[in-house]
Amino acid sequence: MSVGQIAAIIAAAAFVILVLLLAVPLIKLGRTLDEATIAIRKTHEGSAPLLDDAQVTLTTVNTQLERVDGVTASAQAVAANTRALSSLFTATLGGPLVKVAAVSYGLRKASQNRKLKNAPPAKAKRSKRSTRG
Repeated sequence: MSVGQIAAIIAAAAFVILVLLLAVPLIKLGRTLDEATIAIRKTHEGSAPLLDDAQVTLTTVNTQLERVDGVTASAQAVAANTRALSSLFTATLGGPLVKVAAVSYGLRKASQNRKLKNAPPAKAKRSKRSTRG
């Protein structure tokens, strides 16, 4: 065997060792990709019922929101009716009621003034002072 043949055998052996060293991470990477594929498949299978439930939930929420819109519209109508009734009450009874209250107040004050005018003068009260000695 010549030196060139020995060098070729050593180079071939080094190449085989290099291939083996690179094959191990590639095999591990292949297993990792297989596991990732399985996990993605399971996630996809599990997400379908979840998405179906989410769709049902959204449909129910939309139905409830439509009902709330109806209630809100009714509340607005009640508020408008109450506002109109209040305006009507103020227009029809507010003015005369204020006038009646003013006349009542005036009569009461006049009555009090008349009673004070006709009443006898009040006697001054004397205070008793004691002196201590």
